[in-house]
Amino acid sequence: MGRPRGFDADEALERAMLVFWEHGYEGASTACLTNAMGISTTSMYAAFGNKEELFRKALKRYTEGPSAYLARALEEPTARDVATAILAGTVRTTTRPAHPHGCLGVQGALSTSDSGQEVRDLLVAWRSDGHACVRDRFQRAVDDGDLPAGTDAGLLARYVTTFAYGIAVQAASGVGRDELQDLADAALHNWPLV
Repeated sequence: MGRPRGFDADEALERAMLVFWEHGYEGASTACLTNAMGISTTSMYAAFGNKEELFRKALKRYTEGPSAYLARALEEPTARDVATAILAGTVRTTTRPAHPHGCLGVQGALSTSDSGQEVRDLLVAWRSDGHACVRDRFQRAVDDGDLPAGTDAGLLARYVTTFAYGIAVQAASGVGRDELQDLADAALHNWPLV
């Protein structure tokens, strides 16, 4: 029987998520991660696996935590409400005080060396999954008559998700919450009406 862990794995994972969110996959060194997590490299590998496995767990935590606004937004009653909630959630999440600005899923591995290719591919799939969920919700809105017949649900979903990712990039560049919310509001001025 092994010794019990001398650290809170949940808290360590939260700290790792914040390091990846702030520095990206390749920018987060093992030393930086273990220092933030308050554990040794040996403990990190024993509890979470290698750096890539730790990143996967941190991304899951990010999806279920800071980025959970997407799942909630998809439950809104109208397609416009969905889009409004997605953009507002993006603004809130990417500009939270005392948290890294930007989006882990967007900036975590935009460019990587060959060793980070699997993480880059993971984030491409993560963003594609988000788009697919929004597309399916907008298609339901077309089918239900909430969006005009003939609306390209995929294109509309791409518009909303691309705009959301742009908000994340602007937040990481220092653009403030109020200005980003004004941009999000402006993006919805030409929403398709039934």
